[in-house]
Amino acid sequence: MTYIGSSQDRGIRTLTLDSPANRNALSAGLVGELGEALAGCAADADVRAVVLTHAGSTFCAGADLKAPPDPAAFVALMRAVVELPKPVVARVTGHVRAGGLGLLGSCDIAVAGPESTYAFTESRLGLAPAVISMPLLPRMDPRAAARYYLTGERFGPEEAVRAGLLTSWAQDVDSCAVPILEGLRKASPGGLAASKALVTATVVEMFDRWTEDLSARSAALFASAEAKEGVTAFLERRDPEWVR
Repeated sequence: MTYIGSSQDRGIRTLTLDSPANRNALSAGLVGELGEALAGCAADADVRAVVLTHAGSTFCAGADLKAPPDPAAFVALMRAVVELPKPVVARVTGHVRAGGLGLLGSCDIAVAGPESTYAFTESRLGLAPAVISMPLLPRMDPRAAARYYLTGERFGPEEAVRAGLLTSWAQDVDSCAVPILEGLRKASPGGLAASKALVTATVVEMFDRWTEDLSARSAALFASAEAKEGVTAFLERRDPEWVR
């Protein structure tokens, strides 16, 4: 099975999450294939920048609870996006949940359409947005992060821009992306790499400092009784036992 589609136009490589049957969930297969595709982009001198988008109505639903990736592989994928020496632009027209927000937050620029929605659903499953905090917390408004981490509320693109998850949103997401992509095409490869290194330095420091600790916290949470109940309730489409 192929999880990632690929095309190229005037130096912009578009990578498409193409597993709509499970809402582009972060399975071992998708994470591995996307990592390989990004490595190919890094090595290809004809690629000036990358657009990361999706097939179907969901950008990414978070971890695939039935076929999850190795946690270290997901952390490595987020870091690969952050450290890719070429800008990565997320193009979102659908829903983004949980771990999918970590993938979105790893991108340098993120644009979205009016139907896109966002939610940190981890707390409702007995979990927490642990490893995805590394790319997200340096970029998000602290008050917005506190609210949405804790409540799991769903919100739209306008609020996502205010919260720092998105760069911009528009009724026509592709028109919104045009000046961004044209700007990237006009920049030199070395200039882009050096500029990206400046704006991602704090995020890279987060990975250097917190990967081991947050990976351990995530593993402990996934192994907890609350998480087992939360995931079971989710799969059975019922409220977990703690809901009041």
